[in-house]
Amino acid sequence: MIRKLWLFIAIPLLLLAGLFLFLGQDRAIELALVQDAILPTETTVEDPNPNNDIGPQLPLANPPEVIKALYATSWSAGSSKKMAYFLDLIANTKANALVIDVKDYTGVVSYHTDIEKVKEYNASEQRILRPNALIKKLHDNGIYVIARISVFQDFQFAKMRPDLAVHSSSTGSVWQDRKGQTWMDASASEVWDYNIAIAQDALDRGFDEINFDYIRFPSDGDMNDIIYTHWDGRTPRAEVIRQFFEYLRYKLPTAKMSADFFGYTTLHNDDLGIGQIIENAMPYFDAIAPMIYPSHYVKGHLGFDKPAEHPYDVIKNSMDSAIAKTLAFAAKSTTTPVATLRPWLQDFDLGADYDAEKVRAQIKAWEDAAVGTPELMSGWMMWNASNIYTADGLRPEPATTSPETIQENDVSS
Repeated sequence: MIRKLWLFIAIPLLLLAGLFLFLGQDRAIELALVQDAILPTETTVEDPNPNNDIGPQLPLANPPEVIKALYATSWSAGSSKKMAYFLDLIANTKANALVIDVKDYTGVVSYHTDIEKVKEYNASEQRILRPNALIKKLHDNGIYVIARISVFQDFQFAKMRPDLAVHSSSTGSVWQDRKGQTWMDASASEVWDYNIAIAQDALDRGFDEINFDYIRFPSDGDMNDIIYTHWDGRTPRAEVIRQFFEYLRYKLPTAKMSADFFGYTTLHNDDLGIGQIIENAMPYFDAIAPMIYPSHYVKGHLGFDKPAEHPYDVIKNSMDSAIAKTLAFAAKSTTTPVATLRPWLQDFDLGADYDAEKVRAQIKAWEDAAVGTPELMSGWMMWNASNIYTADGLRPEPATTSPETIQENDVSS
């Protein structure tokens, strides 16, 4: 009786154990497949390089003379599916370069790094698992790789070091613009060195160029509520930013560097209240990148009610003005060479539906502006925050067949 009872209990237990082992093995296989898709199988817990990234890469051996870049977020750069999209897009269009967020407005570095301050401020996230391997893959496909760094707009840095951030006089806390973004004090040398360390790390990994964005004083908020923790209020904003540019070049003497500017800096001679004067960057950068998005020009610009609907005219006018500024600066400058111009163009719907025709119109305006002074024009960069691009707009315009050609073909057939 006892033996029968034991068998009655033991047999179900053995069946359950077998089922558990079967499902456990199946789950282990599934996890192994996922791991194989991301990391080589030899990675262990004790591996000193847990992501099994490869070593640092050399810069692209034969970089294109004219850069035609697309923008990619760090999340896109960390996605194999999205990178396959970019590789295919670049292979089948005019594009030949990729701008990747290394540090965006969040202040988060897109991969783990050994920079002590970044670790101290908990300012990295593994959005890009193996950055060196990513650079190699892009280089193997002949793609020029640019690291974008948001400098003075930095949420995480402001959170961890509020003593270096811009403050609010009404609340006593860190100031926020209308979008809720926080800003570092552009005069703080610690902020300068922190961003330079991130730039140097990116260069050491094999990025071909550093693109510095948000290199300005804050805007788009209650300017009267701002208290600066380091700026003395007497040194002109434009001089503060110029000194930062000079320091960048001093600390990164051989680096390829580009600087993002408001589009209106191509047309104005003042600093727009944010410290940006395009000529002040010319001695220190390889390329200046004014963000001449047609949607960002105000109603009435060039007499247009909706400037975004006239991409050719807006881009051509801004580039003609930027070229004139560059030539005037070069004529009186003792510093050679002077930076070239590589504007940001628009591939997003704002103010108008940006189809292939409007994207091509911007590129055509850039090409026409470059005719007289090609040595001053080093390419363009295309922005779409969602990283969904209008492929037909990035391809050469389809050739039109003349009526005479059609008639000849009909006769010959």
